[in-house]
Amino acid sequence: MAKKKITPRQKMINLMYVVLMAMLAMNVSSDVLKGFSLVDEGLNRSKDNSNMQNEAIYATLDAAMKQNPEKTRQWYDKAMQVKKLSDSLYNFAEDLKVKIVRKADGDDGDVRNIDNRDNLEAASHVMLAPGVGQGEKLKKSVDSYRESILKMVNDTAQRRIISSNLSTEVPSSPSNIGKNWQEYMFEGTPVVAAVTLLTKLQTDVKHAESQILHQLISNIDVKDVRVNQISAFVIPSSKTVVRGGTFSADIVMAAVDTTQRPDIYVGNTLLKSSNGHFETVCNSTGDFTLSGYITMLNGNGEKIRRNFSQAYTVVEPSATVSATLMNMLYAGFQNPISVSVPGVPANKISVSMTNGTLTKKGDGKYIAVPSKVGADAVFTVSADNEGRQQQMGKFTFNVRKLPDPTGFMEVTDANGNVDRFKGGRISKKMLLSAGGVGAAIDDGLLNINFKVVGFETVFIDRMGNAMPEVSNSSSFTPNQIARIRSLTKGKIFNISRIRAIGPDGIQRTLPSSVEVIIN
Repeated sequence: MAKKKITPRQKMINLMYVVLMAMLAMNVSSDVLKGFSLVDEGLNRSKDNSNMQNEAIYATLDAAMKQNPEKTRQWYDKAMQVKKLSDSLYNFAEDLKVKIVRKADGDDGDVRNIDNRDNLEAASHVMLAPGVGQGEKLKKSVDSYRESILKMVNDTAQRRIISSNLSTEVPSSPSNIGKNWQEYMFEGTPVVAAVTLLTKLQTDVKHAESQILHQLISNIDVKDVRVNQISAFVIPSSKTVVRGGTFSADIVMAAVDTTQRPDIYVGNTLLKSSNGHFETVCNSTGDFTLSGYITMLNGNGEKIRRNFSQAYTVVEPSATVSATLMNMLYAGFQNPISVSVPGVPANKISVSMTNGTLTKKGDGKYIAVPSKVGADAVFTVSADNEGRQQQMGKFTFNVRKLPDPTGFMEVTDANGNVDRFKGGRISKKMLLSAGGVGAAIDDGLLNINFKVVGFETVFIDRMGNAMPEVSNSSSFTPNQIARIRSLTKGKIFNISRIRAIGPDGIQRTLPSSVEVIIN
């Protein structure tokens, strides 16, 4: 089959597409990409720690199965089913990470050392390409895994957590309308972000697997298992703590005999807790390790010891305040604001504002109305940190006057479609049907109507003399209407000195005019 020759025009289109993609890639901040890499590293550490704990529980189950298969088989078989389901989804996600990275970096691409982190095409190709994209398959795998796992969970709170972590529902927002889960997750996503999302999925899988295993092993009576198969575990409430917050963890012996409590030592200090609960206030940031050992007597009266160790991270308080429409605020205007604090529920966040009023409209959603132009608006974000208010950050926005609107006439065409005529050729009938002049900011970002309180029309008579007519409202005066009716095809007049008042209460005279040519 002969190869089709590419026309010069098509070559130019292809070149423009390449340039566009390059520009899109340049718009991805290097700080954002670095942030994704740091998050991915943290998720990998958490995932590896969870995996180590899970493997220790599987080892305990293997030993229990050898010692007393009759009592252990029911729980052992369920654990093997959980392992099979978890490994399948985990390995699928890992395979997708490799494919995405190799699509971006070539066959030698390394998931832990990505070269083209800002590549915007690789993830879309692997996950969404027609006929070969893996996104739909991943969604079905996550849904199937979630429903299978939830059937094994008895605790209502854990069911809710696992269901939320493994949800494939698309958040409701105007930008997500018409998107499925895979498009919402991977469409136009940089390689490093796609890898991080898949790592998070793997972490959630390991967490779900861990919860089931702890539930299963709690059903085994250790009196029928040799004591030297018992392992010590640390179960933290969170592995990342905000400075000033509390790190808490439950330190347990797997399948511990309820008739005897082990002695727990943090460092070399005996923990004075009947249920193994430990907590400490974290006043400095960094990586820390909770370590120690547990001792108890086995069936022969011999004391056994098992060491434990759990890493956790303390981070600085942080919050995000963003103006939904822009990086500034307009005085007198209802500016939508979004506020969030990583790891803190929206109902535990409080926000205050200087130079204006702030009204809450929902979880993390506010309306800010600055009062004074030129003075900064400062937002202070606080969060309820275990019963006390802790400041999470301050954010400063410059306050400006609303920009001038554009004058127009609202006209209706023969098909009944309403449009804003901003100058040029127009039929006399459509012009007269407008009835007057309007003004608005409708630049695609803002859509703000202004109230027109007056304008001037300037007509040119046959002698070339300018004949101004003034209206002190938004409507044409009878004289202006008479002038318009007298115009013939090709005649020109101008609408200028449009005076309008915006939602900020400021009256302004628009610098631009509307030139009208009778068609």
